[in-house]
Amino acid sequence: MTDPAISSESAIRPSQARIYDYVLGGHNYLPVDREVADALLALSPVTRATFLENRRFLGRAVQFLAEQGIRQFLDIGAGLPTQDNVHQIAQRVAPAARVVYVDNDPAVIAHGQALLSGDSNVAIAAGDLRQPADVLGLPEVHRLLDLSQPVGLLLLGVLYFISDDEDPYSMVAQLRGALAPGSYLVISHATTDTLPAEQVDKGTKIYNRASEVTMRSRVQIERFLEGLDLVEPGLVLASHWRPGGPLPPAEETPAMFGAVGLVK
Repeated sequence: MTDPAISSESAIRPSQARIYDYVLGGHNYLPVDREVADALLALSPVTRATFLENRRFLGRAVQFLAEQGIRQFLDIGAGLPTQDNVHQIAQRVAPAARVVYVDNDPAVIAHGQALLSGDSNVAIAAGDLRQPADVLGLPEVHRLLDLSQPVGLLLLGVLYFISDDEDPYSMVAQLRGALAPGSYLVISHATTDTLPAEQVDKGTKIYNRASEVTMRSRVQIERFLEGLDLVEPGLVLASHWRPGGPLPPAEETPAMFGAVGLVK
């Protein structure tokens, strides 16, 4: 089952947002997306666990931020709406919480606009992490977010789609520089540390059919967090960040790090 907003042009190439949706059990994907996802799932038994634990980490982190008093969120690289989206999690704690979702996939924007039109505190807009100033200047950001007050900046599962040559560290620094003290940065990032090198190489080639990826080590991911006060337990595997329950078995350890940092 596919979303009617998906264009014939997008059907030519797999979409990382739709691959993610398929692995999480959604319905907005195409055969080309399923083909890539199934190849990843066949290659590594931790693929599904990584996607699931990333989503669970997002939920715990957003709830934590809302409980700390954060009432506005900027989610860049948001992907297709699914169950328990950022605004739903935040608004369970604070019904007036405001959220702006940003993505560079036209199908994501069309689908999101159709689903989110009923909430005046939520918006979705077209934008790209590669242009931080343009994202910060979006009309939806100016309408819903007050950057002079603390914001929860969410960069979940998006930074590894930016190559080192494009300097993702500078992009994150520009976004962080626009945040008021008391804001939080939440990141998750796929890692090379927990997988055999051969599996990383094969998985990267499969995923590159949809979008080129740059897996990074824990040390490389730490650079995105320099200068922040990390919320305990710091930069850890996504499933280990304040799990609130039993950890997944070792064979389902996600190839994904996650962290929450406070802007001073």
